[in-house]
Amino acid sequence: MRLLVSWVRDFVDLDVPPAVVAETMALRGFEVAAIEPCDAPAPPPWQRSAVRDDAVIDFEVTANRPDCLGVLGLAREIATAFDRPVRAVPRLDAAAPAASTATADVRIKVEDSVGCPRYVAAVADVFPSRTPAWMAARLLAAGVRPISPIVDVTNYVLMEIGHPMHAFDLARLAGRELRIRWARPGEALTTLDGVERRLEPDMLVIADAERAQAVAGVMGGGHSEVSDRTLRVAFESAYFDPATIRRQSKRLGLKTDASARFERGADIGAPVVALERALELMEAIGAGRRVGSPADWYPAPRSPQSITLRRERMGRVLGLSVPDTDAVRILASLGLSPRPITEGWTVTIPTFRVDLTREVDLIEEVGRHYGFDKLEPTFPPMITAAPPPDPRVARDRTLREIATAAGLSEAVTFGFIPYEAAHPFAPSPQDEGVVRLGNPLSAKFDSLRPSLLPGLLEAVAHNRRHGRSNVALFEIGARFTPRQGETRGLAAIWTGAVGPEHWSAPGREVDLFDATGLVERVAAVFRLPVSFVPTEVPYLMPGRAAHAMMSGSPIGVVGRLSPALADASGLPRQDRVIVAEIALEPLSAAVRDQIAVRPLARYPFVVRDLSIVVSERLSAAIIRGTILAAAGDGPAPLQSLMFFDRYQGKGVAAGSVSLSVRLTFQSENRTLTDAEVNDSVEQILRALVQHHQAVQR
Repeated sequence: MRLLVSWVRDFVDLDVPPAVVAETMALRGFEVAAIEPCDAPAPPPWQRSAVRDDAVIDFEVTANRPDCLGVLGLAREIATAFDRPVRAVPRLDAAAPAASTATADVRIKVEDSVGCPRYVAAVADVFPSRTPAWMAARLLAAGVRPISPIVDVTNYVLMEIGHPMHAFDLARLAGRELRIRWARPGEALTTLDGVERRLEPDMLVIADAERAQAVAGVMGGGHSEVSDRTLRVAFESAYFDPATIRRQSKRLGLKTDASARFERGADIGAPVVALERALELMEAIGAGRRVGSPADWYPAPRSPQSITLRRERMGRVLGLSVPDTDAVRILASLGLSPRPITEGWTVTIPTFRVDLTREVDLIEEVGRHYGFDKLEPTFPPMITAAPPPDPRVARDRTLREIATAAGLSEAVTFGFIPYEAAHPFAPSPQDEGVVRLGNPLSAKFDSLRPSLLPGLLEAVAHNRRHGRSNVALFEIGARFTPRQGETRGLAAIWTGAVGPEHWSAPGREVDLFDATGLVERVAAVFRLPVSFVPTEVPYLMPGRAAHAMMSGSPIGVVGRLSPALADASGLPRQDRVIVAEIALEPLSAAVRDQIAVRPLARYPFVVRDLSIVVSERLSAAIIRGTILAAAGDGPAPLQSLMFFDRYQGKGVAAGSVSLSVRLTFQSENRTLTDAEVNDSVEQILRALVQHHQAVQR
């Protein structure tokens, strides 16, 4: 907002240099971009400003302060900062033409009170004239190009009061009607910049009885533009819904002074004030005369909001006690209306302060004008009992340690992904699908990821395109589904060889056991039992997929990625891509006590190898469970078991497989005898024969 200092003096008796004004405003939260000298012509006496050292101060006004996008709004701030009274909008001299009492010759019809809650219009006859030099100079200083007296008056009011206006050539309005409606399908409008714009049905327009004449709150149309031949004009001054103006301004790619104000939240109480000011200026410069009284369509007037400001709360937030006289002076000078109550004040918020909605907003207003520089440095109060730490932080830190120790690198991928990438990883359609965004930034970010794997897969493809053949990544993050909402998970992905190549041993390509090993390690650290059950997952290869189970419920999947999906991601067909993903909620419920330390056993262990032939359809987990159950009642305690060989081929019947398992027996209080160990092995073998028809080799 470019502020001409002499213009401020229309509202405030100010006798300080522009540099002091800029510095003082900067201390009150306004960013000053530049200060430029200016020699604008002196305004007429009824404008009240005195010509002293003048300058233009360029303020960067934040989006929450639309009231400061006008001279009057900034004048309130300057008057409060320098403890000066604020004058009302200046009245004109007594020689100004008197207003007519005739009825306005224009009809207003509003078809949507949500998009346009208030609409004010007035009619005026136009006289041949020129824009005065002082007005043109002020507009130029504010960054607005003078055009014609009527248009310049509306722009002057825009810069002074901060409320947009527009003027129509009344003779060009069919039916002498101003109709606020939604655009019709296929409707087009050539705006004042000479560009024909296609309108969409959800765009609010100002129309006459036949066609659209302006995009509401954004820009007028060329057909009803005021020209040298205009004899009568219709002024409009309205309030439009901020979200509506923001949406249509963005869709049309059209950013104007009007849209910048309406989309931030204009003052619904300003349309009549702005219109009266425009009519007064028009008559004062001899550009026209009003016809009748303004028409004000305002079916649901809004009452000002009231907020309670507590004296004790203000002192606690600011860290110092502000005298009541200073608090009342600041609030009143800013245009607010404080009324004393026992604990403080009830403050009535004017409609031009759309940013004040809470008590803390009023505290900020008092604090910044009383002076944050008056705050004394103090220590914060000591907290007697610190809040307990979030257990998820320690959980995720532990998971990172496990994954990095397993040779994986952490990746961070986007939570927004294309629908085409999300769909293959979504749960089954009859269960839940993909969460689509209603207003995505682009087609690449139109869905929330249902899994962490799509992002990791894209990261693997990126690495492969850049010559990295061995990739191992993991990520901890959020997933989203329509039924469960947001959940957190751990996902990992591998391709290529395990570990770096070395001359001492041949490399090994990653396989399914790397994925199950990571999940088992996580379960072991969190002291939770885990098992794997074969399953079918759409994005995994048949026969190479399993559910990770805890307490009988699946918590995730492990497996080899479908070659078709890997190929669609741009990976070479020969690449083997192994993935794993588990939910983290079950881990949060795990009780991790302190680790119990046991001394090494004093008594020797005994090892027995057992080879059996079983059906190839049996999983190792089932056989492991049978062995552990059978060994529990045996005379020799089973310390551990390990599968060390698997064979199919000559000597083994078709459909069967030979498994070799190493059994380690050990007691903590005695030395085991061969007879005890042999009895335990026999007991295990009988159970395998009974339950799985195993044959010992």
